[in-house]
Amino acid sequence: MPGPFYLIPLNDPEGRGMAPILVEKEIIAGRDEKNFLVLHDSNVSRKHVRFEATNDGLLIEDLKSANGTFINNNRIQKKLANPGDVIEIGPYRFRMQQDISPVENAKPSKPEMVATRALELSDRVVLFKTRIHEELLGRMDLKRLEFGDDSSELRKKTEEAVRLLLAEKSDELRGEVNPDQLLQEIIDEALGLGPLEDLLADPSVSEIMVNHKDQIYVEQNGKLTLSPKRFISEVQVRSVIERIVAPLGRRIDESSPLVDARLKDGSRVNAIIPPLALKGSSITIRKFSKKPFVIDDLIRFGSMNRHIAEFLKLAVEYRKNIVISGGTGSGKTTLLNVVSGFIPSDERIVTVEDAAELKLPQDHVVSLESRPPNIEGKGAITIRDLVKNCLRMRPDRIVVGECRGAEALDMLQAMNTGHDGSLTTGHANTPRDMLARLETMVLMAGMDLPSRAIREQIASAIAIIVQQSRLADGSRKITHVTEITGMENNTLTMQDIYLYKQTGFNAQGKVEGYFTATGCVPKFVEELKSRGIPVNMDLFEESINPKHS
Repeated sequence: MPGPFYLIPLNDPEGRGMAPILVEKEIIAGRDEKNFLVLHDSNVSRKHVRFEATNDGLLIEDLKSANGTFINNNRIQKKLANPGDVIEIGPYRFRMQQDISPVENAKPSKPEMVATRALELSDRVVLFKTRIHEELLGRMDLKRLEFGDDSSELRKKTEEAVRLLLAEKSDELRGEVNPDQLLQEIIDEALGLGPLEDLLADPSVSEIMVNHKDQIYVEQNGKLTLSPKRFISEVQVRSVIERIVAPLGRRIDESSPLVDARLKDGSRVNAIIPPLALKGSSITIRKFSKKPFVIDDLIRFGSMNRHIAEFLKLAVEYRKNIVISGGTGSGKTTLLNVVSGFIPSDERIVTVEDAAELKLPQDHVVSLESRPPNIEGKGAITIRDLVKNCLRMRPDRIVVGECRGAEALDMLQAMNTGHDGSLTTGHANTPRDMLARLETMVLMAGMDLPSRAIREQIASAIAIIVQQSRLADGSRKITHVTEITGMENNTLTMQDIYLYKQTGFNAQGKVEGYFTATGCVPKFVEELKSRGIPVNMDLFEESINPKHS
């Protein structure tokens, strides 16, 4: 497949009128003005990529660039390109061809339109929206708008400008797309989170996963499906990430290429960019309900039954320390938020989180959020720092969003020194595994403590472990409510109070089963009875018939 070869521009980020590029021997592309092909963008390295026409085809070699070179969405080091392949260098997209017509070989005023003749409609729509967005930036100061800003006046002006631009270019996609939908998509890309806006507004979507600009998956009803949505370019993905993290005082760049953040509704966001993300910037959003769930919602969803709900309310009201355990995506934080709602409103609550998600209904709540280091690697405030500090804030209850490291030691000490009724979550697959995880996390604090001393602290601090699991059909259920009963021969002892017993699957593939008490009565319930406090003992009667659960 001897040359010559052509790189046909599929977009025009600089608006300078890029013509098809002929590769007869060898050319270098990059940000440096000395290169044959100069690409003025901060996402392009000074010497980014080399193109060489060989007898075997067009050889493309990435020159150790920071953000990588991609062929058909796959990051490459050195690869022969085939005719029709799409090459991405930062925000620039080219299609490799071996021949072009004389009309194409001429240098038109808008050469990016040359490459669209043989493109699919979806590609042409993306290219069209890119040009509209670039012209919109030239007419309006969109940088004034932070994501979530309620500036209706700015949105109104933006809509008017987009309508005018679409009217000027009405012939380009006439009859091929819905003009109202196109208008809304362009406004979302200019002022919001682009293709994610509709997904965030869809109540059936619980999680959004952007693998790269052309691939977005969503979780609906516990199942993953590929969304038809996609971003215009890698630059747009990066802009969306910046729009999310900038108002929170966080940053993401090559020196700090991953970040945890949140949306204004409390939805959790994780973003990671090249060079760590090989196929392009990735975003994961765990959505939170616009209206915070209450205990009746979880009963209706089948996450627990009424007896478990009443028991958890009893444990929280009588100041039992609780750990909610579970795997990723099992619903730990949602359950923590609901259970924390049982804390009496006349108590002072201090919450500690990496990214503030909890929305407690009480008034007397102080919310603390950790902080990553600045660009010089200084100024970090960890969860452990905040747990230590909140002990000086006269809390009645401490709620830690998740214990994942050395802060577990400080949390246990707080639970053992007058801050009863505190709550936290942790990653583990069973209650017994959660105890082992807590022991490991305490050791991460660097304290040379014997294992028996750690276990004694755990036994005296933690009363209840609630195990939350995500089952095979995507449903989330409490599978164990377990009491820590003490120590025996250097081993922590426990007993299950409630269990979820799975009996099979129905015709729709949904898990079938029932919640049951084990018949064991927690020690603290016996103590309440001895103090004359009435307790509904029916809560602890074992359920045989699933219909009665």
